[in-house]
Amino acid sequence: MKEKIYLIPGLMTDVRLWSRIKPFLAEYELVHVAIPDSSDFDEVLDLLEDTFKEEKVNLLGFSLGGYIASYFAVTYPSRVNKLFMIAATPGASEVAEIERRREKFAVIEKEGFKGLSYEKAVSLVEKQNQEDIELITIIQDMFMDLGKETFISQLTSTFNRVDLLEELVRLNREFNLPIWFYYSDSDRLLNHKSIAKLKTTNHNIKLISRKGTSHNVPLEVPFELSLEIKEWMK
Repeated sequence: MKEKIYLIPGLMTDVRLWSRIKPFLAEYELVHVAIPDSSDFDEVLDLLEDTFKEEKVNLLGFSLGGYIASYFAVTYPSRVNKLFMIAATPGASEVAEIERRREKFAVIEKEGFKGLSYEKAVSLVEKQNQEDIELITIIQDMFMDLGKETFISQLTSTFNRVDLLEELVRLNREFNLPIWFYYSDSDRLLNHKSIAKLKTTNHNIKLISRKGTSHNVPLEVPFELSLEIKEWMK
């Protein structure tokens, strides 16, 4: 029987986020868990708790899904076996970032929901992947298919982020919970202040940084990421 890993995607991503990494993790049962449709993190956790059938779960979250996974871990520590966060931090959203996101709502109200342009999707991937039409199309399609209501719900939830860093460190120390972070060192969508704070805090959390700008790591460097996930599962 294969060991199970629950996968929580990020903002405006769905099961297609894992399409390129799945072949490299065939020895595990990968269970995609969509982000519940709520901007209230406590309600999201209640819905997730009902989803997880096992007493303890291996939890992997990408971006917003990484924050949700860390929130679940600090809220229900006895339910988590180990935690892996990709392109994610446990930090609160910064004021400037919240303002930028509010501006996006104003644009949608004025101009309607138009999804991601090809140019915008290209700007989100690393230079060596900018000719990868399939990759760009996956990013665009996920965004468009999830649609306006999901975008507003998920983006609104980010306004309610509280800093979980100290709680996560305590969890790692007291429960000896294996926690791994994997991220690109020049990812402009990542809260680097939160990562810097983690680097100066005493803990046994594993921080793995790769050279690059990629945020959509599962799609852009699936093999590289799969090796770290296998190590984490050991």
